[in-house]
Formats: sequence, C-alpha cells, structure tokens
Amino acid sequence: MGAQEGRGLAVVTGGSSGIGLELAKLFSADGYDLLIAARSERIEAVADGMRAAGSSVQACRADLSTPEGVQALQAAILAAGRPLEAIAINAGIGLGGPFTENRWEDERDLMRINVVETVHLAKCVVPGMVARGSGRVLFTASISGTTPVPFEAVYGASKAFVLSFAQALRNELRDTGVTVTALLPGQTETDFFHRAGMDDTRIGAGPKSDPAEVARAGYEAMMAGREKVVAGSAATRFEAAVLNRVLPDAAKAERHRTMSEPGGAT
Repeated sequence: MGAQEGRGLAVVTGGSSGIGLELAKLFSADGYDLLIAARSERIEAVADGMRAAGSSVQACRADLSTPEGVQALQAAILAAGRPLEAIAINAGIGLGGPFTENRWEDERDLMRINVVETVHLAKCVVPGMVARGSGRVLFTASISGTTPVPFEAVYGASKAFVLSFAQALRNELRDTGVTVTALLPGQTETDFFHRAGMDDTRIGAGPKSDPAEVARAGYEAMMAGREKVVAGSAATRFEAAVLNRVLPDAAKAERHRTMSEPGGAT
C-alpha cells in the first residue's frame, strides 16, 4: 500500500515490537500520522526506521503500567495538535507459572498494564472522540479471555476483563460515531511467551501465528467497525469459535492446562 494524505492522527501502544509494531506499519501505510508508545528504549529506533522509510511518526517512551506513563502519552497526543482519529490500545504483558509461586509484584504489574492503565488510557481519549463524533478504538484482548487458563490465571482474567470492557463500551458508544473493536489473538510469534517465562510449556514451544497477519486481521476489523475478530491459525479460530463455546469450563481449563503447565514442552 502506498501512503495517502489526510487520514489524521493514530496512536499505537506497545508499538516497539510484535503485533503493535505491525499495527503501526498498517496505520502508516494508510497515510496516518502516527504516534507510537512503549516503555522499551527500542521505540525510538523503531520510529527512526519508519521515518527513514517515509512515514510520519513520533515516539513516546512511557511506562504504560503507571498513571504517569499514561499521562505522558496523553500529553504527547495533545501536543500533536490534531484530533485523534484512531487508537490501538495494545500494550500488555503475560505471566506464566503456578499462582502459588508467582511473585505478587509481577501479578500486580500485569494487572496494572493490562487492566488498570488500559482503562485509564481509554478514559483519557474516548471522551474526546465522542465529543467530536468520530473515532476508532482497537483493544488487544486474547482468546485466553474466553476460557479459564491454568498457569496463566491472572493473565487470562486480565484479558477476559479487556474483552468484556471493550464489548460493553462498544454498546455504550453505538450512537456516537465511535467504534470499539476487540482483537483476540491466539499464540503469536512474538517475545510474549519468553517474557512470560513460558519457554518450557507446550504453548510456548509450539507453532505460532505471524504477527503481521494477526495485526492485519485486527486492523481490518477496526476499519470495518466490527465488534471483534479472532486472529491467527485455523486451530486458533476453531478453538475460539467452537471449543471455547461448547466445552464446559472445567474441560476448557483442563485442555489449557496441558498447554501451559510448566515443563509440558519436554
């Protein structure tokens, strides 16, 4: 796709790698002026590389697990001096392992970025979109939000929250000109499982979807104003569309346990 003019300002959080980076590329290719945010120092290099390729992009290095980080991003959005046309609230982290052994501090940080500050960021930007009568919001949830996920208990609960929040907010905003879309990826080829300490699990060591394909599915669903999209392999889509709808919760939990239990990859 070649760059177009006049598409407005778009924001992507978690834009330094993985699905977020691929979403940023799609916004840029569609002619949006882009603001990408992440706590990683790589965000500046990513922005430099995109600018070298002809994109209009600014970087905001901010820890979006903190209120100060969200406020810094909000300030950067305001400093851009343009209405926010679209935002992909994508930043998030995972955590594997037994609940009884994981550190509270790690679980707390997960809930802060995946839940608390996700809502905080939405609170910062959605009212302005509603006042203007237009806007698009994409939340990155997960198919883990549709099933109990042993050995990822806090992560799965956080993504169930994101999915429920996105669907409820979409209903509230249905007559405002603002659309809300939830992206539900399955296993995706990013640093997620390594950072979550899940390299020795079946799910961490198993096949994964291309983040570019996952991002495109989310981007196209957002642009079409759809409620949600399950993105990834055929097995991922079957899991979300069939298994997670028809199996009892206990059976779903047991199925996921075989994939996420530490040591299961050996």
